[in-house]
Amino acid sequence: MVTFSQNNILAKEYFKKGDYAKALYEYKKLYAKSPSNINYINQIVNTHQQLEQYDEAEAFLLKLLERVKYPAYLVELGYNYQLKDDIANATINYKKAIASIAERASHVFSVARSFQSHGLINEAVVSYEKAMGLNPDFNFDLQLAKLYGEQGNIEKMFSSYIQFAESNSSSINNVKRAISDFISENSDNENNITFRKLLLKKNQIEPNVLWNEMLSWLFIQQKDFKKAFIQERAIFNRKPDNLGRIRELALIASNENENEVSEEIFTYIIETAQDKGTILDAHYNVLRLETAKNDKERYGTIKNKYLELFKDYGKFSQTLKLQIAYAHFLAFYVNDSKGATAFLENALKLPLSRVQKAEVKLELGDILVLQEKFNKALIYYTQIQRNLKNSTISQEARYKVAKTSYYKGDFKWAESQLKILKSSTSQLIANDALDLKLLISDNKYEDSVQTALKLYAKADLLAFQNRNDEAIDLLNKILDAHKTEPIIAQALYKQAQLFEIKRQYEKAETNYNLIIANYREGILIDDAYYRLARIYEKQLNLPDKAKTLYEQIIFSHADSIYFVDARKRYRALRGDVIN
Repeated sequence: MVTFSQNNILAKEYFKKGDYAKALYEYKKLYAKSPSNINYINQIVNTHQQLEQYDEAEAFLLKLLERVKYPAYLVELGYNYQLKDDIANATINYKKAIASIAERASHVFSVARSFQSHGLINEAVVSYEKAMGLNPDFNFDLQLAKLYGEQGNIEKMFSSYIQFAESNSSSINNVKRAISDFISENSDNENNITFRKLLLKKNQIEPNVLWNEMLSWLFIQQKDFKKAFIQERAIFNRKPDNLGRIRELALIASNENENEVSEEIFTYIIETAQDKGTILDAHYNVLRLETAKNDKERYGTIKNKYLELFKDYGKFSQTLKLQIAYAHFLAFYVNDSKGATAFLENALKLPLSRVQKAEVKLELGDILVLQEKFNKALIYYTQIQRNLKNSTISQEARYKVAKTSYYKGDFKWAESQLKILKSSTSQLIANDALDLKLLISDNKYEDSVQTALKLYAKADLLAFQNRNDEAIDLLNKILDAHKTEPIIAQALYKQAQLFEIKRQYEKAETNYNLIIANYREGILIDDAYYRLARIYEKQLNLPDKAKTLYEQIIFSHADSIYFVDARKRYRALRGDVIN
């Protein structure tokens, strides 16, 4: 015997398949046994409507309303009239449903939900507004905000979200996510201006760090980090418990290559922080940003700043991050590998944890690669792997083993290490490993002595050594002497990246265009589209050209790692909202 539960499953299955006559038969049987079940009632009405049996649905609802005074059924009856194009009767029943809220404000829950289920947004808004006017304990700001957004009433939508955030501060991130659908990276966008004005007005009338936080968030979306910094300082002045939010803003600015404002924020942290760890971290980041400017005239000043810090704070495990950064600076920028190595060897004598020792050895290995002392570098990397198996730093060391083997021309051993790393828990390491493996496997068979691949590896090493001009020259030799080999696309791409570092954007543009024109089926095509689009957008001020390239990624390379960002950038350039 078929059970009650099985009848329900059967009815759902018939409805899902579009076999509405059988579904209706099953739902009627279920309704006969359980005439108060709202789901069965709704499904009988819905199924009649799917069969275009509007008169039968009307008769069913009218009979039901004689028995049950449930205002949501007035909405259903009104909608059934609307399907029959009887707008007059539809309106009468909608008004009756809304009027029922005055009799009992709690009717709003079922009435508004029924209106929303049929896309009757205006009626749902009226219902929620009426209920809130009748009962001050009701708060439908969130529901109304969403509905105002669907209506296109942006100012009312923002106001409702702001009101909801004020009474539900724990939901602030959900509010930001919802609002992000309606704002742009463009500060002159009408929606952005409206939202900013509402927050500023709110902050004037009722000062609250919540409004500073939301203003800061808006300015970050607009990439206006200076204005965000002003808001974050205001928050810190009123709640000086920690500088975490300000530090996060500095890092965001740095990631967006807004290094000047990032440095300004970290300098503020140095001047404001009380605990040593925060101060040292800020100093580390300021020196990192100053070094990245590649201004050789500043190297002496940077070196002295490091030495002053060690004098003030000592050379202990707490300053290890700074010590490693200083050694890297000496080796890669000041060309003092010997001094850097000696400095790190002294650091290894400190009472360090196993992970801290591994971090020092990782840098020592890099400095040895810089000096082309590959075998000694491999010893350090291998020690890390042996001492910290399966850790992220161990996987990083394995990648460096592969990269070092590749630099010295041992492509077979490099590939064996890279195969293991393809499943690394670190996505960044896994992606780098895959890229290097493809580079080797795609080019190792073209020439039995692997001349081009060895030249490319040498150019790659020169780039690692900060000898970018020499790397560019060597890549030119590959481009001239190996024109028919697959490594040409890779050489063009690598050279373009080096041109970007040297801020020679027109030269980089030429290389990327050569890849696009001649290697459209290659694995670097989406990389070329993306990097060239960024140059057009950020450096050469050619937004239309950038938009065309982002469009290529969106429509022709949906599996690209750049797809999400390309779509975001494309919509921003087109003037759409961010998401």
